[in-house]
Amino acid sequence: MLLEIKNLFFSHRPDLRLFHNFNLKVEEGKIIALAGESGCGKSTLLNLIYGLLEWEKGTIIFNGSPILGPTKNLVPGEENMKLVAQNYDLMPYSTVADNVGKFISNINLEEKKERIQELLKVVGLEEFENTLPKYLSGGQMQRVAIARALSVMPKLLLLDEPFSNIDFSRKIELRERLFNYVREKNISLLISTHEIQEVMPWLDQIIVLQEGRLIQNDNAEETYNNPYNEYVAKLFGEVNVFSDEEKKSLNLKKNFWYPHEIKITDDGKEVEVLESRFSGSHFWTKVSMNGKKLIIYTPEKVENLIKINL
Repeated sequence: MLLEIKNLFFSHRPDLRLFHNFNLKVEEGKIIALAGESGCGKSTLLNLIYGLLEWEKGTIIFNGSPILGPTKNLVPGEENMKLVAQNYDLMPYSTVADNVGKFISNINLEEKKERIQELLKVVGLEEFENTLPKYLSGGQMQRVAIARALSVMPKLLLLDEPFSNIDFSRKIELRERLFNYVREKNISLLISTHEIQEVMPWLDQIIVLQEGRLIQNDNAEETYNNPYNEYVAKLFGEVNVFSDEEKKSLNLKKNFWYPHEIKITDDGKEVEVLESRFSGSHFWTKVSMNGKKLIIYTPEKVENLIKINL
């Protein structure tokens, strides 16, 4: 087991407990997402794992050794682990290439240069190697910080909202290159994100937090298809929620229905169309079924009365 958290207790202040008897295991070579609403403890958990915060009780074991908090560790952080937080912490008067190569040995300068070029390619910043950080956008600085963290080939890489400042088109390229790279190098990745659907294709596991509690810990497919509760289901976007009573009366097989799962049919339940708006690959459509409002995705604009199948 690469990382194990046992009976962890932590609070920012006495009247606000965040983690209470928290337990978690992370296997080597996995790509894992920390998901949950803002304030659920994602960033705090990453800081605890990296040894930047002092916890009250419990143990965090990484690579077979207990992690020391800031009071016992003079230099923050742990060997064989890197954290890319949301402040980036770049050297302002050094070029992008020098920032990426900060932790790479100078014994073989040619080898170091090749390594820097490899990492710049992973994050798509080859043309910025001689640029100073002050001339970069927030998203570009974020990518420099990721490349620098990868330079030491950590056993565990912690990324806190790594795509938050990156344009959508760049995200697509970066995600694929980054996840393929860490998989190829057998680097374990723990990533906190609000954009769970965008990274889902690469995930081995999704850990869902709610107010410091572990709500669900499954693979991506299981989490999406069988969310533990409404909170988990809504992390994946819009969802139609039916109570147990509604589920029974409508003879439904589950409580949570994503909009694309509800289909228009000729022999379904009749509903009234309230709105139908173009949304790219589909029309976002709101309907009323006996007074209950539902969101469905339709291939074309619809109006008046239609029949749907759940």
